[in-house]
Amino acid sequence: MAYARARTLTIEAIEASGKKITVYGWVRLRRDHGKLIFLDIRDRTGIIQAVVNPKVSQEAYKTAQTLRAEDVVEIAGKVNKRPESAVKAELETGTIELEASSIEIISKAETLPFDMGANELNLELPTLLDYRSIALRHPKIAAIFKIQETITGSFRNTLKKEGFTEIFVPTIVPSATEGGAEVFPLDYYDKKAYLAQSPQLYKQIMVSIYERVFTIAHAYRAEPSITTRHLSEYLSLDVEFGFIDNFEELMDMAEKIVVNLLKDVEEKNKKELSLFGANIPKIKSKIPKMKMREAQDLVFKMTGVDHRSEPDLDPSDEKELCKWANEKYGAPFVFVTHYPTSKRPFYTMPDSSNPEYTLSFDMLGFTEEWITGGQRINDYNMLVENMKKRKINPSLFEIYLQAFKYGMPPEGGFAMGLERITKDLLGLLNIREASLFPRDMERVDERLSKSEK
Repeated sequence: MAYARARTLTIEAIEASGKKITVYGWVRLRRDHGKLIFLDIRDRTGIIQAVVNPKVSQEAYKTAQTLRAEDVVEIAGKVNKRPESAVKAELETGTIELEASSIEIISKAETLPFDMGANELNLELPTLLDYRSIALRHPKIAAIFKIQETITGSFRNTLKKEGFTEIFVPTIVPSATEGGAEVFPLDYYDKKAYLAQSPQLYKQIMVSIYERVFTIAHAYRAEPSITTRHLSEYLSLDVEFGFIDNFEELMDMAEKIVVNLLKDVEEKNKKELSLFGANIPKIKSKIPKMKMREAQDLVFKMTGVDHRSEPDLDPSDEKELCKWANEKYGAPFVFVTHYPTSKRPFYTMPDSSNPEYTLSFDMLGFTEEWITGGQRINDYNMLVENMKKRKINPSLFEIYLQAFKYGMPPEGGFAMGLERITKDLLGLLNIREASLFPRDMERVDERLSKSEK
């Protein structure tokens, strides 16, 4: 449709007091009060209240009487300042309202399956996901993904300033990146291929070209479980760089990214954060570091729960360590290093002083793992030998191994999950809320049990 009148976005109406404008958007809410009809109109910049008075336009009033939530409309009228008693401080356009002189219905909406006008969508998560295309229109749910935009933008900007090149990697791969059974096989013409568990191997290859690289890539894990913190498909923010002196440099870079990320979200998303009552923690000193066995000892001393012989941290350990860091250092973040060699992928560099442990780390944030990474094996022969020890066939990784056979500097990297970080920053109860269209064992858009009927 060609619009006959120049469009004014709702946020621009604040500067148009006393002027006639035309807005386009969706009806978020209609309220009838006596002989007046009030409409909340939503566009990409926010919400504006339109007042429809039959004394101003009988035609507009008749049209307004037929409107329902999510109708798409064009409304022309005059911008008036609200009286002091009617100002809505929580609304960016709360000092003004639009006195409608004409209303055109562009598209009619059917009756919604639930009320979209409330500040909260008090629905069970399965219902929210069953009606995902509608629920995403709610301002509070839409706010989640404005936060994600800031996170990825901050990640990208920090690394660009540090001399990194952004790359784009495939998600169809010839073999399991991390090994193990948590992969999705697929029929690739007459051959078998897999969905990538991570962009790991490709970003390592690209270190030999650009030295410093990052990517934002879809990753897939066929984990046969349903938890509040795991997805079958997620967005991985990945970093890899070469010519490192030690794996401490990797943690320094990860910390820089997180510090900038928290600062940017706090500065750029005040409105979105307020919808969730979320407060962004400030990292006032260096994030503390400890080895995994030291971390388990600390948890045992604090709680009496003994996981000191376990090969990995328990989720309850991660919560306790974040709580400890918050109380001692003022922010719920801690690096845990030196995980057992048996628990890390084949390409992870063992600690030369104790090869049973690796030069690897997790950064825990809020209550759980935010970042995982470490130094990689850059010697070709050592890498091949390590693969054979894990019963991984090197011939399945020829393209990957080429990069090491023909010269690779000391290097390492890390990855962070976008949805998990978003969940924690906003205090969401389930990671699925932080995914636009979540995939898990029970859902690919529609619930699988429903689609099978």
